[in-house]
Amino acid sequence: MNKLLRKIGSVLLPAAVISLFLAGCWDQVEIEDRALVLGLSIDTAPPEKAAEEEQVTHLKNTEMPKEMISITAQIAVPGRVPLGPGSGGSQDGKISPVWVVTVLGHSLDDAMNNLQQQIADPRYLVHLRVIVISQDIARGRMDDLDDYLRRNPEVRRRTWLLVSEGRASQFMDVKPPLQRVPTLYVLSMMEKAVTSGKFPPDYIGTYWSADSKWGQSAYLPYVALRNKENILINGLAYFSQGKMINTTQPLEIGAFMAVEGMDPGGYSTLFKTKELGMVMTKINERYTKARSFIRDGKPVLSFDINFEGDLDEHYNGKKPADSTARLHEIEREFERNAKGVIRRLIRQTQKDHADIFGMGEIIRAHHPEYWRQHIHNKSDWEELYGSITVDFNLTLHLRRVGLKKT
Repeated sequence: MNKLLRKIGSVLLPAAVISLFLAGCWDQVEIEDRALVLGLSIDTAPPEKAAEEEQVTHLKNTEMPKEMISITAQIAVPGRVPLGPGSGGSQDGKISPVWVVTVLGHSLDDAMNNLQQQIADPRYLVHLRVIVISQDIARGRMDDLDDYLRRNPEVRRRTWLLVSEGRASQFMDVKPPLQRVPTLYVLSMMEKAVTSGKFPPDYIGTYWSADSKWGQSAYLPYVALRNKENILINGLAYFSQGKMINTTQPLEIGAFMAVEGMDPGGYSTLFKTKELGMVMTKINERYTKARSFIRDGKPVLSFDINFEGDLDEHYNGKKPADSTARLHEIEREFERNAKGVIRRLIRQTQKDHADIFGMGEIIRAHHPEYWRQHIHNKSDWEELYGSITVDFNLTLHLRRVGLKKT
């Protein structure tokens, strides 16, 4: 009897173990059967567009808010998305690798349901890497947008959220020569801007983190379209009280990164000196040390900003930049100009009550007793930020001047 039980057990046990591995793919969905959304744009839609909305989530006689949005999705077409140089193409690129679909809705989730009703395969956002929103959305409906994106587990925290100068939908139709998939071109552009020191790593997760902090205001990349296919990083779009309040100039991105001490350096500056004419300097490294004080009952912050850079160009000058003294003259003139740019940026954000630098987090960390007494919510710090004192010192060291005429 025992021998029989052992034989039965020796057969059933391996069968049970093997069955565990056989059940691993019971709910698989082939990638060709998925509607992979690569990029998404969100614009406002006029109220008269309500007549064009499909009755997918509600009937026409249902009372709904008048505000509507229009979303445009870039969906990858299986077999057409290039996987490398020379791959995925067909007929000299005449066939688009993405399918662009536009739908309407009263909310983002409502619009996404309308989108699903128009496509055969189930939509997936796991490969969503770029979301472009218009200024109208950024100035008014960010809370509704954030609610859906935060709740959706498919949305990556390293997705880029961009604010567009005009309508966001135009970025879904752009056809850059360097990349057949527009969304992948925008993604590559932003990632390379980070590695080259042109823009901070401000993903959607970073934006949410800053927005939730009492001592910091959020910001997003501000992009514009030039000549129908050139995408320009046009500055920072920064927020106050959960809404976009203003934008910066492209050069002021470098000023912002200087105050934050973000490496590597990446911006070049063209300016005129008194004796040497026009010069162009390129920043390679940034280092910033911040200090904070409480003076006369108000916070005071001081920043020591250090740059290391190169002399890239010198022209339209009667004297050559061929001595240490003349290099020092260039450094001092750069410092004077850079101080003006940084000072204007700080004053503008104070006027807008948007602490994109996170100075409030410095005060909260180093002066917790003052923070507990005076700051009870985020709006308290945003109001106080407009009147604090900010001092800074700036130093440039030119490490390389290249070959010069002798």
